Amino acid sequence: MEASDLKAFLDEKAQHYESPAFIQDDPIQIPHRYTRKADIEIASFLVASIAWGNRKSIINNGHKMMRLLEDSPHDFVLHHSEKELKSLQPFVHRTFNGDDFSYFIRSLRHLYKQHGGLEGIFSQYAEKTHLQHTIHHFHHLFFSLPHQQRTRKHVANPAKGSAAKRINMFLRWMVRPAKNQVDFGLWKTLSPAQLSCPLDVHSGNVARKLNLLQRKQNDAKAVLALDTSLRQMDSEDPVKYDFALFGLGVFEQF
Repeated sequence: MEASDLKAFLDEKAQHYESPAFIQDDPIQIPHRYTRKADIEIASFLVASIAWGNRKSIINNGHKMMRLLEDSPHDFVLHHSEKELKSLQPFVHRTFNGDDFSYFIRSLRHLYKQHGGLEGIFSQYAEKTHLQHTIHHFHHLFFSLPHQQRTRKHVANPAKGSAAKRINMFLRWMVRPAKNQVDFGLWKTLSPAQLSCPLDVHSGNVARKLNLLQRKQNDAKAVLALDTSLRQMDSEDPVKYDFALFGLGVFEQF
């Protein structure tokens, strides 16, 4: 397929899948329940952090997370008591358990009270070309409180070779414009041009079939390689093609 034909094909697929109908079967539906910025970004970060495995299970457990936070995620993060933290102990999503959940809430309170919140942190460490080093700095800051070693695996670090799919997805939700009523466009201090594709098995397989990616592993190097290909098609908003790659893989078995 010629480069111009491939771009036209993926533009069409991206436009098709980036629509309100996409939300019905996607974890992004959970932060869409909220209207306040801080509630949306905290709900988004937590739900994105458990976004692996069966999508129905992710959505069900995302809603359960919000119920445990009394459907006021920002207020719970800022004002929770130790007794209220204990109420999170029954939560389990695959290897993410109540201890992990409790630490995430403690750390988020620290970040909001001491570092100006999630947007401020990512904006402070942002680089012009991409946010992979920024994620590394965030990872370091997020785990600056005493924590169990096991919890670290639930926030990926590109500096360790991870594709960081879940946190790149969270950043897509926060930064890309809301004009198609899927992503939120809440963070104006960052640009869609800085984003990287949330690379997973579906988007990776489709990208390889379309010769957008040659690397076999879905790792940090593959993310940067896919970045290069997608930015050749749209340097201002390369991650819009996440909708095309994911939709082709999941819904069309491309």
